[in-house]
Amino acid sequence: MKFTLSWLKDHLDTTASLEEITSKLTMIGLEVEDVYNPAEALSIFRVAKILEAEKHPDADKLKLCKVEAQIDGELKVLQVVCGAPNARTGLLGVFAPPGATIPSNGMVLKPTKIRGIESNGMMCSESELELSEDHDGIIEIAEGVAVGTPAVDALNLNDPVIEIAITPNRPDCLGVYGVARDLAAAGLGTLKTPSQPSIQDGFESSIKIELDFSGEETVICPHFSGRLIKGVKNGASPAWMQSRLRAIGLRPINTLVDITNYVTFDRGRPLHVYDAAKLSGNIVARMGKGETFEALDGKEYKAENSMCVIADSANVLGFGGVMGGQASGSTEETTDVFVESAYFDPYKTAATGRKTGINSDARFRFERGIDPASVEEGCDIGTALILELCGGQASTREVAGELAWQPLTISFDPQRVTRLTGVALGNSEITTILTNLGFGVTPEGNRLSVAVPSWRPDVFGEADLVEEVVRIHGLHEVVSTPLKKNHAVADPVLNIGQQRQRNAKRVLAARGMLEAVSWSFVSKAEADLFGGGQPELALANPISVEMSDMRPSLLPGLIAATGRNISRGYGDVAVFEAGQTYQGEKPEEQRRMASGLRQGTNRPFATGRHWQGAAGKVDVFDVKADVEAVLATLGVSTANLQCVAEAPAWYHPGRSGVLRMGPKNIIAYFGEVHPRVLDQMDVAGPIVAFEIFLDAIPKPKAKATKNKPAMDSTDLQPVQRDFAFIVGKSVSADKLLQAAKRSDSKLISGVSLFDVFEGGSLGDDEKSLAIEVTLQPRAKTLTDEELEAVSSKIVAAVTKVTGGTLRG
Repeated sequence: MKFTLSWLKDHLDTTASLEEITSKLTMIGLEVEDVYNPAEALSIFRVAKILEAEKHPDADKLKLCKVEAQIDGELKVLQVVCGAPNARTGLLGVFAPPGATIPSNGMVLKPTKIRGIESNGMMCSESELELSEDHDGIIEIAEGVAVGTPAVDALNLNDPVIEIAITPNRPDCLGVYGVARDLAAAGLGTLKTPSQPSIQDGFESSIKIELDFSGEETVICPHFSGRLIKGVKNGASPAWMQSRLRAIGLRPINTLVDITNYVTFDRGRPLHVYDAAKLSGNIVARMGKGETFEALDGKEYKAENSMCVIADSANVLGFGGVMGGQASGSTEETTDVFVESAYFDPYKTAATGRKTGINSDARFRFERGIDPASVEEGCDIGTALILELCGGQASTREVAGELAWQPLTISFDPQRVTRLTGVALGNSEITTILTNLGFGVTPEGNRLSVAVPSWRPDVFGEADLVEEVVRIHGLHEVVSTPLKKNHAVADPVLNIGQQRQRNAKRVLAARGMLEAVSWSFVSKAEADLFGGGQPELALANPISVEMSDMRPSLLPGLIAATGRNISRGYGDVAVFEAGQTYQGEKPEEQRRMASGLRQGTNRPFATGRHWQGAAGKVDVFDVKADVEAVLATLGVSTANLQCVAEAPAWYHPGRSGVLRMGPKNIIAYFGEVHPRVLDQMDVAGPIVAFEIFLDAIPKPKAKATKNKPAMDSTDLQPVQRDFAFIVGKSVSADKLLQAAKRSDSKLISGVSLFDVFEGGSLGDDEKSLAIEVTLQPRAKTLTDEELEAVSSKIVAAVTKVTGGTLRG
C-alpha cells in the first residue's frame, strides 16, 4: 500500500514530521517497508532555459542549444545538443548537468561530442526522470519559474512516498483514509471526517441493475449500486491526481479511469465505469456460462460457471471484483457512463483470481473484505468526482440487493486488557482508543458494550478488542514476564503422544534417514490416491489448487520431495516425517503418524547373515526393519504383532504388509509403493515406504514402583540351530517364524530367516524356508538331550501351524 505524505494529510490534520509518522505506523502494526523522497533522488536536476535553439550542422533531427542553467550556485550558459522535437528558444525545462545520473538508465553524464559538436549536460524528458512513459519531448515548465529552481519544486514532486505492509486481516487500511484513522487514534493528529457527497436527484436511469443468483449463490454479490451519468467530457485527469497516481506506481489513463483508481486507493473502495453507449440492456451480476471476453489487460478469459461475472443482455463485461472488459471500457470519446459500486464475496473473488491468474488492485481489496457498508456511499463519491471533473448530469441511484453486513456487539470486560497483556489501562483510555478507531462504546455496569464497525471484519471477540487497545496504546508497554513453573525439573513435560513422536524421530534419524517437513495440504488428486479426498477435508480458501485438501497421509509430501531430489541428480533418498494426518473433520479423526520412505540403495545398516546375500537396492524388508526398530523403542514387542498382507491400495499388493495388534488395531503399514501411484505423481520408482500409527499403540500400564528391575543377563553361551522347512508357497515366512519362536518362548531368544529356495526337487507349489534359532540358557548349559527336545518342539510347532515338514 503506497501513498504520499500530502495525500495522507488530506485526511489527517497533523504537524508530525515524516520520521514521526513512519515510526508510529510501524508501532501500530502498519509496518513501513520503504520511504521514497523525490526531493533527494532528483535534487541535482534544476530548471533551465533554452536561450537559442538552432539546427545541428551535421544532423537533421538534432538541435544545437544555448542553455542557461545554474551550476555550483552560479548561472552559466552551456552548449547542449538536444534531439527533442519540442526544443525551442525560450522553453523552460529540466536540466541535468554533467555528473548527474539519469534515473531511467543509470547513465552518468559527462561532456561529450555528438556529431562533432561538444555537448554539456542534458535537457530531460519525463521518461528519463521516471515520472511517466512520455519520451516524445523534453519537459516543459510553465513560464514564471526562475532558472535554477529545483525540479521537484517546479513539478510539485516534493512529496515523499510511503509504502506500508498490510496484513490480510486489515483491509480497512487499504485506503489512505483508513491509515489516517489509525494514526489519529494513536494520537498523531486529528482525523478529517469527509462530508458525504450530495448528489441531486436527476433523471431516471435507463440502465437497471439485476442480481441473477439463487440459493447459496446470493452471497456472491448481495449488494450492487450504480448511476448513469450523461454528457461527460473525458480527457486527461487533473495534474494533482496524475501526480498522486504516478507516485504510487499507476499510469494515468483518462479522467474517468483515474477517478476509479483514485477512489480505490483513497477510500479502499474499488469502482468501475462502463461506456454506456457500449452496453446492451441492463447490467446483470450472475455466474459465468462458459463465455469468453477480452479483459482490460488485453488477454482473453473464459467465464466458468464458478465465477461471478458482470454482463449485459449480449455480452460478459468482466469478472466481478477482479477486472473489467476491454469492450465496455471508457475512452476519450465516451460521453455517457454507468458507475458501478458493488460488494463481492471475498472467497469467490479470490478463487476467480487464482483460476484466471489476474492480479488487480480491485481483487486485492475484495478478497480481503472491503467495507460492505460502502457500496452506495462509494457510488456517490465516484459520481461527485465525475461531475466535478468531467461535468454531465447524473441519474437517480440504482440499487439492487441489500447491505451484506450483520451488526456485531461485543460485551467487553476492560479488565481483560490487564489480564491478557499486563498493561493497566483505565476505562476512559480504553473507551477513547476504541471510539477513535470507529467502534461504538456504551458503558454497561462494569463492562462495555462495543459495536464493531462495518469496515473491521477481523474483530469477533474480547481478545480482538484487547489487541486493538494495546496496539494503539503501544505494544512496547507489554512487559516480558516468564511463566510460573508449576512442575519440578525432573517431572515429565511431554505427554505420551509427544514422547512417542520425539522417540520415533530419534530412531529413524539414527537409522540414516533425514527428517522432512511438508505441507499439511495436498492436491485433490493426491488426496484421492491415499484414501482421502472427502468433501469435508477440502479447504474453503486454498493457497493453490495443488494444496486444496487436508492430507490423509504423510507419504504424498515425502514422495514429492523424493521426486524433486531425483530430478536434481540425487537418487538415493531416505526421508521421514512425523506429524498429523486427517481422515475426517472430527478431532478423533486426526491421527499422529511417523512415516518414511527409502529409494535407490539407501538401506539401513545391517549385520549378520541375510537371506538375500549382498546388500543391494532397498526393498520391503528394509522398511519393515525401520518399523520394527521404532516399535521396539516405543516398547512394543514385535513378537506380539501379526503381519498380514492387507496393505491399502497405494502399496504394491504382493510386496507390502500390515502389522496389527489383534484383528482391528492396525499399528503400521509397510511395503513398496504401487507403481500406479508413482506414475500419477511422476516420480521414478521403486520406492519402499512405511506408516506407523503412533496413537494406535496401547498406552503402557502404570508402574507399581519406580525402581528399575534387575538386569536380565547371563554368562552362558547362546546356541544357534538351523532348520529348513518345506512349506506351501502361500505360507508367509512371518507365520513360520512366529510359530518357531512361540514353541519355547523362555529359551528361544531369537529367530531369523536366512534362506529361501524354490525349484530343484521341490514341487511347483512348494518352497524351502531356512531359519536360524538362537537359544539362550539361563541356569545351566544345555545338554544334547535338552537341545534335541527343544528342536522337536520347534519342528512340531512349525508343522502344526504351517503344515510344513523338516527338509532332509
